[in-house]
Amino acid sequence: MHFSAIFRFSGFLLMAALAFSLTPVAAPSAFAASEIKIVVNNQAITSVDIARRVAFLKLQRAGGNLGEKAREQLIEEALKRQEAARARALASDAEVNASFERFAASNNLSSKQLTDVLNQAGVTPKHFKNYIQIQMSWPRLVQAATGGRGGGMSTQDLVSKMLERGSDKPSTTEYILQQVIFVVPANKRSNATLNARKREADQLRGRYQGCDSAASVIGDLRDVSLRQLGRIMQPQLPPEWKPLIEKTETGSATQTRITDRGVEFIVICSAKTVSDDKAAEMVFRSENEGDGESEEAKKFLAEIRKRAVIANK
Repeated sequence: MHFSAIFRFSGFLLMAALAFSLTPVAAPSAFAASEIKIVVNNQAITSVDIARRVAFLKLQRAGGNLGEKAREQLIEEALKRQEAARARALASDAEVNASFERFAASNNLSSKQLTDVLNQAGVTPKHFKNYIQIQMSWPRLVQAATGGRGGGMSTQDLVSKMLERGSDKPSTTEYILQQVIFVVPANKRSNATLNARKREADQLRGRYQGCDSAASVIGDLRDVSLRQLGRIMQPQLPPEWKPLIEKTETGSATQTRITDRGVEFIVICSAKTVSDDKAAEMVFRSENEGDGESEEAKKFLAEIRKRAVIANK
């Protein structure tokens, strides 16, 4: 079974790509003898934490010294978590749980099935959710700490930097999009309800013939919301939607996705290539923001680490 997930949330350009092939993996033996192995600013990282991260790395088919990789990742995540908590930028439990559910649904699993998979592999849902929380929180923190997107540079500064690299002003695709949401309230969210709503959404997709007919197609459908997303450039597309939008023809609808709001799809009203200062800005920003691992992010983490007290036991 192959899993892939991309997390991104409105306003923070957050992306964490997780891809791994799941084959039978022996779960670590009972974690009876838990020992403190590392202390990061008074936060303990135990042998159990390290064992679970090693199991997670195995699912990702990582190579090299997994024990050392696990220790390093957990140290960095501890620093990120502490700084995010201090700045009140930690993703909430509700956001994390919603991401967990989306990850399961995107891989045709229920939350319980994903929980069973993670437990069997020795990772545990709690460890995975801790990982998700950091992946969500860190880019928010970096953005706030570095003065917002692009490090506070003006559009002209960004274009000048592109030209300094010896490149022509880049082009990108500009989309006009509609979003259709088959709403499922949180208090009615169940696999049966989501599956029923997904069937309704898939049926509607087949009847869609362009954005102009949206209102008439949706008609009196129950609890269906239509949003005009307007003009969005390719680098601004949320990663969870990006591949679906890029492979969908103009006038057609993407495949449906289960989200924290219900079941959704995007309609491509138009798509055209543009090359101007705004396009250059979007391309440059997308190259420099990434998943919170830009040069600014690395410098910020290095500063946090320099101030930290890290003790290996």
